[in-house]
Amino acid sequence: MSEPGGEVQAALAAFAGELKRLRQLCGAPSLNTLVAVSTSLRVPLARSTLSDKLNAKSLPEWPFVAAFVQACLAHAERAGIRVPAELAELSWWDAAHWRLLRIADAGHSEDRLRVAAHTQLARRAGGGEASGHRVAPSDQVTPRHLPAAVPGFVGRGAALAGLAAVLAHRHASPGSVPVAVISGTAGVGKTALAVHWAHRVADRFPDGQLYVNLRGFDAGGPVPEPAEVLREFLEALGVSASRIPAGLAGRSGLFRSLLADRQVLVVLDNAGTAEQVRPLLPNSPGCLVVVTSRSHLPGLVTIEAAQPFVLEPLSGVEAYDLLCGRLGPDRVAGERDAAGRIVAAAAGLPLALAIVAGRAAARPGLSLGRLADELAEPGRLDGFAGGDASVDLRAVFSWSYRGLDRASARAFRLLGLHPGPEVSVPALASLAGVPVAGAERTLTALVGANLVAEQRPGRFVLHDLLRAYAAEQVAGRDPDQVRRAALGRLLDHYLHTAYAAAALLYDQRDPLDLAAVRAGAVVTGLADRAEAWRWLVREHRVLLALVALAARAGFDTHAWQLAWTVNTYLDRIGAWQEQLVVQEAALAAAARVGDRDGQARAHRNRAVACLRREDHEQTSFHLHQSLGLYAELDDAVGAARVHLNLGILAERQGRLREALDQARRALELFTVAGNTNGRANALNNIGWYHSQLGDFPQAIEHCQQALALQQQVGNRYWQAHTWDSLGYVHFRLGRQAEAIRCYENALALWREAAERYYEATTLTHLGDSHSAAGAPEPARVAWRRAGEILDQLGHADAEQVRVRLRSVPVRSG
Repeated sequence: MSEPGGEVQAALAAFAGELKRLRQLCGAPSLNTLVAVSTSLRVPLARSTLSDKLNAKSLPEWPFVAAFVQACLAHAERAGIRVPAELAELSWWDAAHWRLLRIADAGHSEDRLRVAAHTQLARRAGGGEASGHRVAPSDQVTPRHLPAAVPGFVGRGAALAGLAAVLAHRHASPGSVPVAVISGTAGVGKTALAVHWAHRVADRFPDGQLYVNLRGFDAGGPVPEPAEVLREFLEALGVSASRIPAGLAGRSGLFRSLLADRQVLVVLDNAGTAEQVRPLLPNSPGCLVVVTSRSHLPGLVTIEAAQPFVLEPLSGVEAYDLLCGRLGPDRVAGERDAAGRIVAAAAGLPLALAIVAGRAAARPGLSLGRLADELAEPGRLDGFAGGDASVDLRAVFSWSYRGLDRASARAFRLLGLHPGPEVSVPALASLAGVPVAGAERTLTALVGANLVAEQRPGRFVLHDLLRAYAAEQVAGRDPDQVRRAALGRLLDHYLHTAYAAAALLYDQRDPLDLAAVRAGAVVTGLADRAEAWRWLVREHRVLLALVALAARAGFDTHAWQLAWTVNTYLDRIGAWQEQLVVQEAALAAAARVGDRDGQARAHRNRAVACLRREDHEQTSFHLHQSLGLYAELDDAVGAARVHLNLGILAERQGRLREALDQARRALELFTVAGNTNGRANALNNIGWYHSQLGDFPQAIEHCQQALALQQQVGNRYWQAHTWDSLGYVHFRLGRQAEAIRCYENALALWREAAERYYEATTLTHLGDSHSAAGAPEPARVAWRRAGEILDQLGHADAEQVRVRLRSVPVRSG
């Protein structure tokens, strides 16, 4: 039985230990250095206070913790030191501090500790400091995602009044969120209304505004899955990529949790179905959701009690006012008849009127009569024609298109080949085969002509109707060889840049022989791992769409090589369903061109995704297919990697002797091939399987050999595996202090690599060691975090962790 206050003192010591660990990971700055850095950050720390808190002499206050963490991170940044993602987030420290205060308040601690804890809890609960899992206002991320409002907005009085009524009743139903659905035909101004109103009421939502184009009626580009939209929303709310759940349910749950006590306006533009919207709805009455769609979305109206607003075309007076607002009343009044014909031809569609006005504004000498005459020309965008034969959006788009210079017109057409949803400057430069500077000038021209919008800095989007128009134009005006050359350059840009990003992030992967970059394609230079990660995150949806596009267009080698290139990235972030989809496309593409190496890699990658999802039958099938292909290729290294995977599968199925045999076979093949990295990996697996069989001396011997080789070649990812293996052996031998040290080494490396599944595995092992050492609270902390990660990944191992948590009772005060 522990002494009174022992658990509190242990928790306080553990928290101080975490602070000291952060300091060590940030380059071990001296106390004087921390004082100086904190002063420069305007969160000054006293040297005596630092010594007191780091030695666990008293409970740290939250302002001290926040200032200490910021000072350490600032020192690490100046020294160029990468800190594990979790420890770099104030939200993580905030949650840990809350746990410490609750333990001190509830435990049998000294009076001074209980009084201090109770006082801090009361102050934090009252809002004096950050509470729950939220950080202080200065650290909280407040997204401001609304696109720019259209100038000269007119009309929509009834809809604006209705939206105001929805806002007024925002808090009427606890546990639900008010939803408004704005529907109407293409080009009727749904987005313009939603964004205009959102800007008017933005101050009523102090926690920010989120916006996404769901592309529900985009015939040519990919429709973003709700899980991907949630990933972007969570990142915008300050959740790091490595901590975002893998599945839709986990992401949706985290999104609702983050918004539970916030006031955020969410604009979901261009929704296709109610199913696309539902996972994106918060459940806080302080929030409000505006949905736009060409469909009435009756499911949302019926089940979620959404308030519908159906937009009709502008009246003649409103359309005339729109033209006056864009062109000036004098110019419109000077050609009143021509303005009337333009209004009539546009049939009240604000998009059509805006494009006409944009062209007229760009050319003050162009008469409105000339524009009105052009509206009478026959249209060709049949899929988007209105009920009146005199209105055809194709003709409307053609007015702006014909006003472009030759280079801009060609670039606009080629954008019809891009799958979307966003286009970067280097991507357009590659499509057009022009320098980046030329692509920037072209995009400026296209934005000026209202044919492209700059959604975010350096990221451009086409309205779905304009994308359809561009695709039709490129198909009708540019020969097949021109289109294929442009698409080839585009694929080269993404493949070679993605390969460079993967090489920076995962430098121990086997190399891939890429074809030379075509003339005119731009490969984006990436300076470091952080920039490589940001590029992959930004282009995530585009890369997935390009794998499918490459396969459809007959660029099969690009398809399987791009799928292979992004495989580790998808695996590490837990996007296993997407991993399965792209590897299926890769397998078919490699088979079509008879590339056995591509097929072998795709089979193995698909097997890894199946293994993550506990589909052992499919894992075995794809691994044996891969092994057969590597045998035909006489590729010892490829075969050895498959044997390692077969060993992991055998272990998961309880066949440890077979797992050991597979790892030994892999070691033989790696040794013959002279592959040091592979040898180290195989030695670690052999050591691990020996530990599972109870042969601890052999386990330690093989793991130590593995660690020495991994440190020799700088393979930090596999060092983490080996530290975990060594930790387990010491755990089984009863050497808990040494086991904990090994597990903490592994955790630091897992977090550096953003490897969430194995982080959870090591946390589980760490909890086991703390429990065996008689430290139940650190054990609970480790198991709880492991369970959270596994739940986010949707992994079955989460239940085993919950069993551990239930086995250790929580002590009460």
